[in-house]
Amino acid sequence: MKNLKKKQVLIFIGRIIMVITGAFITAYGLESVLIPNRVSDGGVTGISIVGSATFGIPLGLLIALLNIPFIWLGYRQIGIKFAALSVAGILSLAYFTAIMHHLPAIIEGDSLLITVVGGVIIGVGMGIALRNGGALDGIDMFAVLLSRKLPFGTSDLILFLNTFVFLLVSTVFGFQGAILSAIAYFIASKVIHLIEEGLSGSKAFVIVTIHPEIIIEAVREELGRTCTYNTITGGYSKMELTQITCVINRLEEQKMKEVVGRIDPQAFLTVYDVSDVRKGSFIKQDVRQ
Repeated sequence: MKNLKKKQVLIFIGRIIMVITGAFITAYGLESVLIPNRVSDGGVTGISIVGSATFGIPLGLLIALLNIPFIWLGYRQIGIKFAALSVAGILSLAYFTAIMHHLPAIIEGDSLLITVVGGVIIGVGMGIALRNGGALDGIDMFAVLLSRKLPFGTSDLILFLNTFVFLLVSTVFGFQGAILSAIAYFIASKVIHLIEEGLSGSKAFVIVTIHPEIIIEAVREELGRTCTYNTITGGYSKMELTQITCVINRLEEQKMKEVVGRIDPQAFLTVYDVSDVRKGSFIKQDVRQ
């Protein structure tokens, strides 16, 4: 039991370090790329940038203060660990923006390059924080809460809320600055998704077939993968069929399709992206051919 608790503590400390690392990367993207070129981020950070530029209040102070209600919201809705990791991330972001405030811009003049590089850097930083259980911006938490109360999805609400943020940005950085900010935010959101989903590109295959034993054996021999299966009944035909589930990496996807197509051309096949694979029998075995 003591070893288990010690391991959990070490894992939590490792996550805090990664969240702080994500905050450092995000702050660098803001202070060395976006802000010197009058381009903002979305969410609470974007509001903080506008407030700092308008009233001369330190950006780090605004980031810390404006995120307090959302940290409380995250604590109530998700839990104390998420709140603790988010506090570490947001306070680190506030601190790093303060010490990096006078960094020279690494890119100037080229609007496209500014939005791409800035969006990628911020996306990497925020993605690392989210992947390790923390958040650097409270607007996502607010959108999750609203989605439970309103008939809209979380992503729709995030887009809706950020529309007002970028309208606010336009009052300080102008219309062009608001457009560039929206583009940078869009790029950052895609990078965040990539970081959260991981680079392994695992795929889950669900195969409905009348030849389960042959397919399972072929997958084991030719791909070195194991499968699970269960018996199902067709909703229209009432025929008894077998549903096979197998998780592979993306490099094996085409070979998997070839194996299924060769054995049962009439098999019903669906493929899903898998963001994370842990434990179980995902370890690949040597193939026989």
